[in-house]
Amino acid sequence: MHADELAIVRSLVPVAWADGTFETTEKEMLTALLDAYGANEAERTEMLAYASEKRGLDDIDLQDLSAGDRRLLLQHAVIMTFADGKQAAEEVAILAELAQRLRIPEDEAKTVIAGATERAKHNLKLL
Repeated sequence: MHADELAIVRSLVPVAWADGTFETTEKEMLTALLDAYGANEAERTEMLAYASEKRGLDDIDLQDLSAGDRRLLLQHAVIMTFADGKQAAEEVAILAELAQRLRIPEDEAKTVIAGATERAKHNLKLL
């Protein structure tokens, strides 16, 4: 697994915790992303251990994320907020704050979030 992919998945952990809980569905989504990125067993174990503790946006290391990685992270984050089948108000708020911290221009962030939200809602039964 590449360092940038690992950084993206690690950066999703605060989003998974946005509503105050780290549910089985969020764990499954992180695991699926780790599998998609080709994580080995050690990487998977390390990431799930990291995710077992509540994390916040301050835990995201922006140095590890390129401009493209930041946009991909925001898209993945939107999908993560739908992991349990619904998007809580806390999750909507964390997406807006995440976009600001990622330094994605507001208009672009709105477009990215809207597109990812539409895809997530359309594919909700697959999540």
